[in-house]
Amino acid sequence: MNLSELPGALDLEIIQGTFEDRPLTGVYTSDLLSDVMANADEVEVLVTIQSHKNTVAVATLVGVSVILVCNNRPVPEDMVEAARSEGVGILRSSRNQFVISGELYRILGSS
Repeated sequence: MNLSELPGALDLEIIQGTFEDRPLTGVYTSDLLSDVMANADEVEVLVTIQSHKNTVAVATLVGVSVILVCNNRPVPEDMVEAARSEGVGILRSSRNQFVISGELYRILGSS
């Protein structure tokens, strides 16, 4: 599955939809950005509730293409602007990190 197919497959809201569309091969779930910097190697999607522009900076640092914000957290405009500038997508779900991570795990297992 490609990243561009995620919103339809998981009923996600597209907040910032300009990003490199590539195959989904890895996901990392964390709300601690230092943990993401240390451990999120070669993943395309970061699942988190962190919705601020520092999340975009960390995603860019580790090569994440899409940030998936859970729990319907508000996404501030400065985060959207930073993501657009860096080519990082932002998707949002009303579901929590556990549920979304499980759904992504199922998708990765069937690819």
